[in-house]
Amino acid sequence: MEILFTIASFIVALAILIAVHEFGHFWVARRVGVKVLRFSIGFGRPLLRWQSRRDETEYVLAAIPLGGYVKMLDEAEEEVPEDQLDRAFNRQPLWKRSAIVLAGPLFNLLFAILAYWAIFIVGDTGLKPVIGVVAPQSIAAASGFQPGDELLLIGDRPARSWETVVFSLAVEAMEGQDLLVRVRDASGQTRDRWIPDQAIAGLAEEPDLLGRLGLEARRPRLPPIIGELVTGEPAQRAGLEVGDRLVAADGIAIDSWQEWVALVRERAGQGILVEVERGDGSIQQISITPQSTEIDGKAVGRIGAGVLVPDDLMDDYRVLVRYGPVEALGQAVGKTLDMSVMMLRVMGRMLIGESSIRNLSGPIAIAEVAGQTASSGLDSFVKFLAVVSISLGVLNLLPIPVLDGGHLLYFLIEWIKGSPVSEQLQLQGQKVGFILLAALMSLAFYADISRLLG
Repeated sequence: MEILFTIASFIVALAILIAVHEFGHFWVARRVGVKVLRFSIGFGRPLLRWQSRRDETEYVLAAIPLGGYVKMLDEAEEEVPEDQLDRAFNRQPLWKRSAIVLAGPLFNLLFAILAYWAIFIVGDTGLKPVIGVVAPQSIAAASGFQPGDELLLIGDRPARSWETVVFSLAVEAMEGQDLLVRVRDASGQTRDRWIPDQAIAGLAEEPDLLGRLGLEARRPRLPPIIGELVTGEPAQRAGLEVGDRLVAADGIAIDSWQEWVALVRERAGQGILVEVERGDGSIQQISITPQSTEIDGKAVGRIGAGVLVPDDLMDDYRVLVRYGPVEALGQAVGKTLDMSVMMLRVMGRMLIGESSIRNLSGPIAIAEVAGQTASSGLDSFVKFLAVVSISLGVLNLLPIPVLDGGHLLYFLIEWIKGSPVSEQLQLQGQKVGFILLAALMSLAFYADISRLLG
């Protein structure tokens, strides 16, 4: 079921973003007087097809959901009746053709702005940016960070949640300068911490940016109380009950659920004598042997028990990031611009060999994230759609033939020289564009497979 949910989430995400992109071309084409023959979501055999009587446009939902297209009346593709020449794409002035081509990527960026705007108005719940652990001899330790520091500013960017902190650190890491991080320490004093430029360089492409810095968010310590049991698993067979508080294991006191989990994972196949306190206050001793399970090629123990999470546990750790409609729009535009610039910088660094191809995400990685965010809730899925929509918009604006940016490059040349680019040059450009895209997709698949294989 999980893989089916992932595939379904991937298809839904693609369909939404492709529809947004192609609708941009379609909407502007119609507004400037160009006749649209077909609006297709997907390629290949049509699954659904209907034709509008009013505008004679054919709307298609096709079998392969990996793209889409808007087919316009164009003498370059077929003969156009004389009475419709004024509605042909190729007969339009340069500014109209450019507007039609530019509209697809712009609609992707506008979709991201709208998505972030909605999230900021409703409110985005995150984890309060308070440091829980500073790793010894780490970048953070050398910069003076302390457990209990609450992050206030990353450079000149407010640190409203750990999500905004990670994004701001990634953006600032590309500046190549010493980075100011303003904090409120455990005593309530505002202090400035500085991360040297050589220490922060390259952090933008780190998947675990905080871990690389040596920082860990402050998290609640879960009480070691059994909240659920899996039938037939070691915990249930040994006699543990829902509501049992784990007091000690092999004579060593247990203060949190995290400590208990770490102990169980290390004791695969080995007996543990557990002291538990029942709901009536009685103390019981129970022997339990964790079952061995392989995770990432390593044998770890599991007992089939879940923790009881108090309803108010996260109240002191959560933060709600919310703005009024006007301020939310400014924040959404800024977030979209920051994401776009960061993506362009990463691509530029990859071209000159300063950034790893692990920053590429192919269909496999995108599908995995689609499933994860969809299962996490609507807000996570919408944020995922916004990020991928920005990626599509930025990618399509690159000056590569067969992409929208390639067509815009041809139009720029046409504007400079006063005449259209020759058909022969366009054909050669398309060949080059297909080769470049095939190489990019191959690298993305390679990056996906490498991640899967560790």
